[in-house]
Amino acid sequence: MTKPFAFIAYEELFPGSQVANRLVELGYRTQMVPDPAELVSLAEREKPLIVLMDLRWSRADVLGTLTALRKNIATQHIPVLAFTTHDDAAANTAARSAGATLVAKDDSLLSQLPQLLDQALAV
Repeated sequence: MTKPFAFIAYEELFPGSQVANRLVELGYRTQMVPDPAELVSLAEREKPLIVLMDLRWSRADVLGTLTALRKNIATQHIPVLAFTTHDDAAANTAARSAGATLVAKDDSLLSQLPQLLDQALAV
């Protein structure tokens, strides 16, 4: 049986690498996406089951990437579990408006990852 495949897009090592390790523990194959600008073309080619994306990037337009992912017919169906350290309602709303399926805070992401994945994949 094939393992589910997840993309992880993060700039900062923490918590990005921890999320990757936790996904592997849960039986996922993972691929790090080092540049959100490449996400849409990579997703179109590699067809991940889900994308986990850190909303904090100093050198990238994450919301623009989410919008592009949703506008592309080949990738618009892929759920995106976005994560951030901020409990900022406006930022969460902006991420959802751009295309995030679910937005979680870093501090709960690792401990609740199986439930968050189930929730994101059920939508």
